[in-house]
Amino acid sequence: MSRRIGDENIVSSAASSRRRNESLPQLHSVGRPEKQSVWKDLGHTIRETFFPDDPLRGFKDQPPSKKFVLGLRAVFPIFDWGRQYSLAKFKHDIIAGITIASLCIPQDIAYAKLAYLKPEYGLYSSFVPPLIYAFMGSSRDIAIGPVAVVSLLLGTLLSAVIDPDTNPVEYTQLALTATFFAGITQATLGFFRLGFLVDFLSHAATVGFMAGAAITIGLQQLKGLLGIRNFTKDTDIIAVLHSVFSQAKHGWNWQTMAIGISFLVFLLITKYIGKKNKKLFWVPAMAPLTCVILSTLIVFLTRADKQGVQIVKHIDQGINPPSLHKIFFSGPFLLKGIKIGVIAGVIALTEAVAIGRTFAAIKDYSIDGNKEMLALGTMNIVGSMTSCYVATGSFSRSAVNFMAGCQTAVSNIVMSMIVFLTLMVITPLFKFIPNAILAAIIISAVVNLVDIQAVILLWKIDKFDFIACMGAFFGVIFISVEIGILIAVCISFAKILLQVTRPRVALLGNLPGTTLYRNIQQYPAASTIPGALIVRVDSSIYFSNSNYVKDRTLRWLTDEEELNKESNLPKIQHLIIDMSPVIDIDTSGIHALEDLNKSLQKREILLLLANPGCVVMTKLHDSKFVDVVGQDNIHLTVGDAVRACNRKILEETA
Repeated sequence: MSRRIGDENIVSSAASSRRRNESLPQLHSVGRPEKQSVWKDLGHTIRETFFPDDPLRGFKDQPPSKKFVLGLRAVFPIFDWGRQYSLAKFKHDIIAGITIASLCIPQDIAYAKLAYLKPEYGLYSSFVPPLIYAFMGSSRDIAIGPVAVVSLLLGTLLSAVIDPDTNPVEYTQLALTATFFAGITQATLGFFRLGFLVDFLSHAATVGFMAGAAITIGLQQLKGLLGIRNFTKDTDIIAVLHSVFSQAKHGWNWQTMAIGISFLVFLLITKYIGKKNKKLFWVPAMAPLTCVILSTLIVFLTRADKQGVQIVKHIDQGINPPSLHKIFFSGPFLLKGIKIGVIAGVIALTEAVAIGRTFAAIKDYSIDGNKEMLALGTMNIVGSMTSCYVATGSFSRSAVNFMAGCQTAVSNIVMSMIVFLTLMVITPLFKFIPNAILAAIIISAVVNLVDIQAVILLWKIDKFDFIACMGAFFGVIFISVEIGILIAVCISFAKILLQVTRPRVALLGNLPGTTLYRNIQQYPAASTIPGALIVRVDSSIYFSNSNYVKDRTLRWLTDEEELNKESNLPKIQHLIIDMSPVIDIDTSGIHALEDLNKSLQKREILLLLANPGCVVMTKLHDSKFVDVVGQDNIHLTVGDAVRACNRKILEETA
């Protein structure tokens, strides 16, 4: 359909001009907002940045004793929801706790080996951290413990500094140091309410990173699954596959392969059963422990360890020993520990908050992101002092916890107590666990991290998001985990910069029979106004995009003038800028508007603004731009601006 209103709408006589002029409705002017003091404006900005949820609103007008109680509940949510705790909820929590404990015990042992730590460190990390989180966390469903991605990340980064085979003591110390500073990072972000910084790692980049990490983890487990003894320390796919196939003739152990592959198939089948029938969630949850028990019996009875099947051999009995004295607070490894801790802390935080929000949305309750960060940070700080490495929310265990019917974080306490009993009593029985089973458990656990449907959705919705996803993915599998993270962060920032520096500038037209003005690309029936060009800036105008906004607007103007000339339509006399989406403007933006106005004056075109917001209007007044463009040329709506243009045309033709 035509974008132009017919020439019959143009005024043709002075008499009709006067009649139409009298019939035009009264135009509303845009008032100047009341000027705020600098300190009040700064205070408002700080509140909206760091305290958008107004966390202190419940403390207003309360006596000191009540404020103390409220403060205690804010720091330790267990004292809040614990008041309504009942025996019925405990029954659900104890079932959920037992279920996730059966899943976490074999996973913990496997993940510790993935991080090149002794197996008991995985169990330690599912004893102390869940207890602390149960008191301080705000999520009812998240299950705390070691996870595959963070374990791989730590193993990769730590082993690049200290060889875990030649210097196991110093390696463990560096792992504890990284855990301490991971906790410091998380707690600092939560205390200073800087959680929004974590959002700079976009969902698309996270999907790609997780998928790449899952494939990298799976390839690393070929060492245990195939019984290879001399395996590369590199994580890129080329080095790993070369290490695997170069030893195919003499390095693979068929007994190990038989145990590992058969139980891996069993684990994948149980996972499929649980996915198809949600009521059978306990089948994949119990499968890892079942595999551990059966494979241990097989190795013990057949003494397969004498035939080359590698086993765990030894797990220290007893609860977490203190480890504060092992943390590097000085020396050459301190800075390395801080660097690794910050990276691991942010990745762990991103995963935990995402998991917590997912299940909170399903159950229709809210979690406090900053409280989560504080809880996670505190548990990792204390964990580093009690021989734990970085713990966070596990998606697989949290999903099982949710499906098992958990009601509160008490399920974490139940799980922790079962891990405690395991450390005190059962660990000697784990001596004959084959490494192939641990590899099979890890592979089956990370399969779900490859979210193909999410990748397809990214391709359909946003190609730039898809590029970010693929960049992170290929960075992880072809180079290294840390490079994958770096690529993910860089692409996320690049997307932000691109959107900020190149905002959309849309050409608007009138929807026939209405007073609405919409993007003509979205609404082809919308008609442009003869003698006027209407554009909308879909972003704030800052130093980073002000010149682009000015240049893009002038290009629209040039294109429309050429089109009008070819179509013998009236010359453009008015440029209307819809400022509705422009929530802020800085001095560079105002200078760009001034330059635009000067360019328009040379072309004998009048600039009009429509619906500038409170902040924008205040700055336009303070900069005297209102005096330059004229208060009469700033209107409440685009419709008002168009009527003002018509009135001027009528007056000129009268």
